[in-house]
Amino acid sequence: MMQKTNGVIAAGHPETVEAGLTMFRAGGNAFDAAVACMLAACVTEPGLTSLAGGGFLLAHTNTNQNVLFDFFTQTPRCKRPTSKLDFYPVGVNFGTTIQEFHIGLGSMAVPGVWAGVMAVHETLGRLPFSIVAEPAINLAKQGVEINSFQAYTFSNLLQPILLTTAEGREIYAPDGQILGVGDRLIMTHFAQTLEALVSGGIREFYQGEIADHLVRDCQEQGGHLTLEDLKNYEVIKRHPLKINYRGKTILTNPPPSSGGTLIAFALQLLSDINLTQIQFGTSQYLNLLKTVMQLTNTARKDGLDANLHQDNIAESFLSSLSSYQQQLIHPINKWGSTTHISVLDQEGNAASVTTSNGEGSGYIIPRTGIMVNNMLGEEDLNPQGFHQWPENVRISSMMSPTLVLNGHQPEIVLGSGGSNRIRTAILQVLLNLIDLGISVEDAVNYPRIHWENNRFDIEPGFDPEMIKGLDLSPQDVIRLWPEKNMFFGGVHTIVRTSDGQLFGAGDQRRNGVSLKSHED
Repeated sequence: MMQKTNGVIAAGHPETVEAGLTMFRAGGNAFDAAVACMLAACVTEPGLTSLAGGGFLLAHTNTNQNVLFDFFTQTPRCKRPTSKLDFYPVGVNFGTTIQEFHIGLGSMAVPGVWAGVMAVHETLGRLPFSIVAEPAINLAKQGVEINSFQAYTFSNLLQPILLTTAEGREIYAPDGQILGVGDRLIMTHFAQTLEALVSGGIREFYQGEIADHLVRDCQEQGGHLTLEDLKNYEVIKRHPLKINYRGKTILTNPPPSSGGTLIAFALQLLSDINLTQIQFGTSQYLNLLKTVMQLTNTARKDGLDANLHQDNIAESFLSSLSSYQQQLIHPINKWGSTTHISVLDQEGNAASVTTSNGEGSGYIIPRTGIMVNNMLGEEDLNPQGFHQWPENVRISSMMSPTLVLNGHQPEIVLGSGGSNRIRTAILQVLLNLIDLGISVEDAVNYPRIHWENNRFDIEPGFDPEMIKGLDLSPQDVIRLWPEKNMFFGGVHTIVRTSDGQLFGAGDQRRNGVSLKSHED
């Protein structure tokens, strides 16, 4: 029997974390734990992730290898005429704002999560895959009790998507009413499907009966996906984007995804400013972050969005920093459904993994319990406009699993869900930890802001007098939120202290939790 592994996990649900801790108890490493958590999250957070979604896992191994597993969604090889697509809008209500998304079979991109699960386990895991998948299978069979956050996402946000089909209603409203707090979510078909996938591997999903069902329905009901799309999907191993900040090495998601590059841009804008002399939450602090967000958005439109698939785009984009930095030093007046898992073990392995199903397309592959993504219907992933995507390329994402190294040791593991708020949520937690020296619990749960398109969203917790002191242009609008909200992300984070202790924090905005494993 293998010796138990010590480690810490932060994720969006206690049962997700428990699945990973079970791997530590069996002697698995951080990557076994991360894969077990990814599978469990498909049951515990089914509105946020799916085997038919997409994601990224950033790995640091105890042999000092850094690799980014890109298993995000791919655009189809051929487009169908818009007039033949099943593609329509729905509004997702965050309480203070309604964000519009598009769903239907025409919104589905080529899925990657199952391929990513297999690639990470085969490359870095050490336990048998049947053991790694067992917690998720048991959860799907026995059911998960609905907590307040799940009930909120099901009822307030995703109800029109989850209940689109008979399969969806069977899972999420078995008695005719959508599941609420205290009810049990049971996913019998998903358990059976996952058992078949454990035996059948990568081929079972992308070339077997599941693929045949998905492709046939797409061709008959208004989707793009073909068998060629599925058979040719590949996980891409990339070199992480690396930047130096305050003497530490930050690794994050490289192009063609944009989120990591935008975080790097914002950090480098701030690199010449001593934040220790600026108190958190003051007007000076809020104005500084607002300006950084403004400049990053402007730079994104100027030189990133249209060039994400060019060679060396990150280097050329970051080299344009100086002109924007001058504006920061001398200022001038002027939801998303995603989940994150952070894992760190005492052996020195770290995994930062973010997965998403978008909001889900509403379509569930028959008798599988697997809802397919709606990435072609996400406005922020299609900045050039819907149906303008190039064929057969990786879709760009804001998802930015991130690691901070001190020397060769992982010191911080973090990431977030939250659509186009991902980059600003991660940025603020990084500043809290690195610049302000705040504890991980406070760094994750301090109030946040987000500036975009002349709208300044502000969580409660800031001094009203400081908000009155903001330097705003006539076009800017302040929106004060009555309470913390998943709109501002869910940055589940782990920190290793200088003496080797491991601490974690789950983001309260998404009922996040962090737990440690210990040797007996």
